[in-house]
Parts: sequence; structure tokens; C-alpha cells
Amino acid sequence: MQIKEIFKKKQEPLAIGVKEITRAAHILRDYRAGKRSLDARIEQDELYWQGRYGSDAPRTVRDLGGSAWMFNSIANRHADMMDHLPTCTCLAREPGDQAQADTLSAVIPVILDRCAFEATYSDNLWYKLKHGVCAYGVFWNNDLENGFGDVDVRRVDVGSIFWEPGVRDLQDSKHLFLLARVDTEQLEQTYPAFFDRKTKRPDPESIFEGSTQDGKTQVVDWYYKKNVDGRQVLHYCKFAEGVVLYASENDAAYAQRGWYDHACYPIVLDVMYPEEGTCYGFGMISVAKQPQIYIDRLDANFMEYADWASKVRFWAKRSLGVNEQDFMDLDRRIVEVEGDIEEEKLRQIRIDTFDQGLLTLKKLKIDELKETTGNRDVSQGSLSGGITAATAIKALQEAGNKNARDVIAASNRAFVGVVTLVIELIRQFYDQTRTFRITKENGHEYLCYDNKGILATTVLQDGKETYMRKPVFDIAVKARVADPLSREAANELALTLYEKGAFDPAQREQTLILLEMMDFDGIGKIRQMVKEGGAK
Repeated sequence: MQIKEIFKKKQEPLAIGVKEITRAAHILRDYRAGKRSLDARIEQDELYWQGRYGSDAPRTVRDLGGSAWMFNSIANRHADMMDHLPTCTCLAREPGDQAQADTLSAVIPVILDRCAFEATYSDNLWYKLKHGVCAYGVFWNNDLENGFGDVDVRRVDVGSIFWEPGVRDLQDSKHLFLLARVDTEQLEQTYPAFFDRKTKRPDPESIFEGSTQDGKTQVVDWYYKKNVDGRQVLHYCKFAEGVVLYASENDAAYAQRGWYDHACYPIVLDVMYPEEGTCYGFGMISVAKQPQIYIDRLDANFMEYADWASKVRFWAKRSLGVNEQDFMDLDRRIVEVEGDIEEEKLRQIRIDTFDQGLLTLKKLKIDELKETTGNRDVSQGSLSGGITAATAIKALQEAGNKNARDVIAASNRAFVGVVTLVIELIRQFYDQTRTFRITKENGHEYLCYDNKGILATTVLQDGKETYMRKPVFDIAVKARVADPLSREAANELALTLYEKGAFDPAQREQTLILLEMMDFDGIGKIRQMVKEGGAK
């Protein structure tokens, strides 16, 4: 009887089969059509970033190439944002979770370092500044740590992500698709079902993308949300060429639970300048494109004028009687002529004096580009008036960097989303103890950690199950490494306080009042030292 039941169970149809992925492929096709304008804009912006303007630009501009004013604006903004590389501190919402919050605050930076997050952050910033949006993927990767598995935070190409058109929040999309081109032989070795597919190449009329001449196959990672027993769960399916490679709904371990317990799509978008009615935005190239084109057109015209003006050319009558080749040969000391050389027969071509107003126009266009991109001279360290104090320079730069701070704040919000997903993956998968090396000021220490302290637990009242309590943490973001000028300004502040006698034990009360009115990194430690009567 038991054997019959097992046999009967094996014959039950799978939840995700060819019919379901065919429907998913049709949805993907519609999502692709809705995203076509964004993909086209990103492709065009990338050409402008490379200084290749295409057929819509004047010939002289295409021949000369683009100047670097827009590049300089984007590069400087990227440098500003890398000076504010984010790190996180986890804050407990309840007193009993403080120890777990402190441990997560030490562990998460180590996990991000293992994922080479700094490089990922830098690459994504370039993409965000150019195109207005970038994407972080927060996945669980079973292949990391020698098969032990770990959190994997990596950059995801926006061009390979497809979501429901019209949603303002990616999490509101009914489906999410991630596309990747994978070596066909590798797929056949990894997935027996793909190796055993009926045809090695799908029908040209098929909705599924197939192999190409380069030996690659389009693989689709399909994420979708469903309601199971009154709660929302996230499911995952991987398919290629009409073959289901894996589906969480077909896996007994995940059919009811879902792929990730947090039930969120594992993608976080970082948007620069939002576009209404979309979950993406536009970047600095869209803002700076037109001024840059006019600057390059003027540059091309100036160079063409300089080319004409710097070449000595002549008007010559056909009856001049001068051998043109001899005349053009600068090595000939004597050029023979027939008859007399008269001015009306041979006259130099003169070019009108260059209009200086055109240079002023170019400067105005450069200033327009700087203003619209927030790349003023003061933000690059170009100052006048004899200002040399670090605090004064920093004050001027901060006053001119409102736009940069706003963009950095948006990236910090995206970073909070990344860290939140990291915590949820730790909660789900860290069921075995792991060891982390935590770097401190006086060296390092080793910390062992698992997820037991952050798992959801049942709360009992009067001996009855009341609700499930799950520790929740708020994320505070700050810059990991401050720029040198900020450190210099902080040093000047410390020297000023010292010179004013703020650390004199006799002025302790006044110093504490002063510190209450101030705000800078490490102020809490300074307050404590002053209260204790000085540094230990």
C-alpha cells in the first residue's frame, strides 16, 4: 500500500510545467515591450558617455569626438560619493534585542567585504550617475564558502531585469524576471532535464529564446508572489528553451514556505532623479547632454576655423604661369615663373578675425553644464580670494554640494534596503555557527554567530499562543571613510576647542553645555571623557 501511494505521488502533476513557463514567457515579452524605451535611452546615453553622438550630430563633431566636460562632472560626482561609502549600524527596537543588534552591526560589514561591496558600489555608482538607476541583487548563494553557502550581494545589470510596466515600487510588480546568457554545455551538464530536451534548438516561432551561434543560451530567473494560507510568499523558477530547470513550487521543501522567507524580490533599485509613474529615473547624461552637444559643436567649429586660419592659401589665376608643384615644394629655393607676378594674379586668402563673442558663448555653455550638473568650481577645490583654512573650504564646498548630498541620501536609502535583505537572509539560512574576524582599533577578534537569536518565536500569554515575535532592527547609515578635507576640518575643530580651554577640568560644566549644542562624529565619546574628567 505504501509503495502504491509513493507511485501515485510521483504521478501527480507538477505545479510548474511547460504550460506555466509558456505563460511566464508571454508575460516576459510584454514586460520587455514596456521597458523598451528605457533600454533604448540607456544605449543612447552610453554612446554619449563615450563621446560618440551618432548620425544626429554634425560631421565635424563626429570627426572630432566629444570633449570631457560632462565626463568631468560625472567623475567628480562619483568621487564625492565614494568619499561617503556607506556602512551600517543595526539599532534594536526592543531592549532585549540589543545584543543581537550589536553583533549584526559587527557581522554585516564583514559579509559585505566578502562580497567585494566597495567594488560593487563603485560600479553601480557609475551606472546610476550615467543612466539614473542601478540595481543591487541580494541572493543566497549555496556555492560560497566552499559549499557552506552565504549571502551574495552583487551588481545586476538593469538591462537584464524586467518588471511590470507602470509600477513605482519594484516590489509591487506581479512578476520579476532576470535574464542571463549561460554557456549551453554548462547548462547541459548541470541540469539533466535541459540535456534531455527534445530539440537542441527551439522552433524559430517559439516564445522561448534559444541558443545562438556563440554557444550561449538565454536563461530566465522568474520570481513571482502568491498567497498561501492567507500570507504572501515568494516563489522562484529557472527555465530555458521551454525546459523547467528548477521551480520552488515543485520542491516539497519550499512549496508552502516560498523561496525566501522575507517574500521580497531580491533586487534593490537605486534611483537618481525619479520619473513619475516608473520605478526608475534619469541620470546626469540626460541633464548634461544638450549643453555638451553645443560645447562640442562650438569646439568643432573653432577647430575648423583654426585649421582654415592657420593654413596659408592663395587665389591664383590660371594664367599665372607658376608650376604648382614647385610652388608647394618648400625645399625648392627657386621657383621658376613665366612672366611677371602681379597681385591680382596671385593673392593670399585672408580669414576674418575670430569673433571673441563666440568664446564667451562657449564659456556660458560650460557654466550652464556645471550648474545643471552641480559640478561647480568650488566643489573641485578651485577657490579664489585667498581662502586656505580647511574649515572655510569645507563650508564653501558643503554649501555648493546640496545636490550631491541629495543623491548620496538616495543611495543610502537603497543601502538600507540591501542591509535589510541581508539580515533576512541571515535569519533564514544561518542555522549553523559561523566565524567572523572583526577588526577593531587595537587589532581584531573572532566572533561566532548563528541565527538563533533573531528567529521568530512564539509569545505565550496565560499559557496560550498569542503571536509570533520576530526581532526587528532599524538601520542607521553613515560614511565608512570620510574625505581628507573632512578629517582636516575635524582636526581643526579639536585644536580650536583645546586652545579655548574646553578640556580644562575647571570648565567641565561649560564644555558639556557646549558639546550638547554641537554635532560631529565621535561626540558621544568626547562627552563621556569630559564627564569623567579627561581622557583615560
